[in-house]
Amino acid sequence: MGAYSKQAEQIVDAVGGKENIEAATHCVTRLRFALKDESKVDESKLEQIDVVKGSFSANGQYQVVIGQGTVNKVYQDLVNQTGIGEASKEDVKKASEANLSPLQRAIKTLADIFIPILPAIVTAGLLLGLNNILTGQGIFFEESLIERYPQWADIASVINLIANTAFTFLPALIGWSAVKRFGGSPLLGIVLGLILVHPDLLNAWSYGAAEEAGEIPTWNILGLTVEKIGYQGQVLPVLFASYLLAKIEVFLTKRVPEGIQLLVVAPVALLVTGFAAFILIGPVMFTVGNVITDAVIYIFDTVPLLGGLIYGGLYSLLVITGMHHTFLAVDLQLVGSQLGGTFLWPMLALSNIAQGAAALTIGFLAKEERLKGLSYTSALSAFLGITEPAMFGVNLRFRYAFVAAMISSAIAGMFISVNGVLASTIGVGGIPGFLVISKGMTSFLIGMVIVLVLPVILTLAFSKFAKQK
Repeated sequence: MGAYSKQAEQIVDAVGGKENIEAATHCVTRLRFALKDESKVDESKLEQIDVVKGSFSANGQYQVVIGQGTVNKVYQDLVNQTGIGEASKEDVKKASEANLSPLQRAIKTLADIFIPILPAIVTAGLLLGLNNILTGQGIFFEESLIERYPQWADIASVINLIANTAFTFLPALIGWSAVKRFGGSPLLGIVLGLILVHPDLLNAWSYGAAEEAGEIPTWNILGLTVEKIGYQGQVLPVLFASYLLAKIEVFLTKRVPEGIQLLVVAPVALLVTGFAAFILIGPVMFTVGNVITDAVIYIFDTVPLLGGLIYGGLYSLLVITGMHHTFLAVDLQLVGSQLGGTFLWPMLALSNIAQGAAALTIGFLAKEERLKGLSYTSALSAFLGITEPAMFGVNLRFRYAFVAAMISSAIAGMFISVNGVLASTIGVGGIPGFLVISKGMTSFLIGMVIVLVLPVILTLAFSKFAKQK
């Protein structure tokens, strides 16, 4: 008998019994179920279980928030005590995909591609933040730290090189994850990504200047003029090329005799995909990506109040639906554009802080010790960028707290949008977010004060109104 066998059995009972479970696995903080019929879930029963901090349905999976460090123990007892076989995340994903609409499948695909590479990108973002501190003017002194202390300049240079690597070779990271997701060889995905940023190609960040000067290098392929450009910082070209590569590889693997697969499959797949990437996929997707980027920039340049209100206010709802994953691609596209940063990610960071502040306020108001403890721990988690415990375990249960966080995030979003706040990349989406702010640091810090203070005031006010009702 494990330490959490009783709670495991209670959870299984609350989700409709083991006969209602197609497959079950867990991530860092949550149990993930592929259920036959989600209408059989008894949420009131789930809320009474002491280890459960919240529950929700997303992407065809029913997810029960347990918390880091405990969830794996609960899962193991769930497997041992109920006889439900251990399943991988892939098993649960496959079992749950039957419940998804085409839009949900598309969103889930993007999530499956970008989530695995997030640790590398967030780490790079934090290191870029450290580099910003060393090289930014007006932070500690009128001049930068390396100008005041020149002996630190080479240290900053090495940090910048390490930090920039993930973004310089971003297509390789995306290629690895995307080809793996589409059923191909991840190694070929890496090679494809590196092909698209080969040093012999014109660097994508130099494209604008080269176009003005009329100096874009080209190939002549059977009379067809093809621009010889790289796709540094680009997301869409490598995504579509990865899909093509994986499908060609799978097609050939099924039809080429095993004895000569090594000589045929990978060379043909890479050759066909490489030509297609430079002749068709790259130019088309480069244009599409720039149009999307320019449209988003235009909205925030023309009506920053509206852009900040919508994205800052509604980001929490995007998290509930899972659609927030789609904006990772937009953030990365913005970072790789001439703008050199993203104005969306700072609003994400402030939205997370707002949810944490609202959950913290519920902790102040709570009389029940379990709710008080849950509110405090989930608030801390939100302040460090993980909002699910705060949102699903606390704020959505007290709807006014969730609304208070959304209103506060919308106001802060409008403020930092009007003041042109930019992040050099994506980082930890909470209080440590200030480390990657490259423009408008003072405005971002004011926005941070807004989302720390206003949710407290609004949650307190809304709670009094809710009691009167």
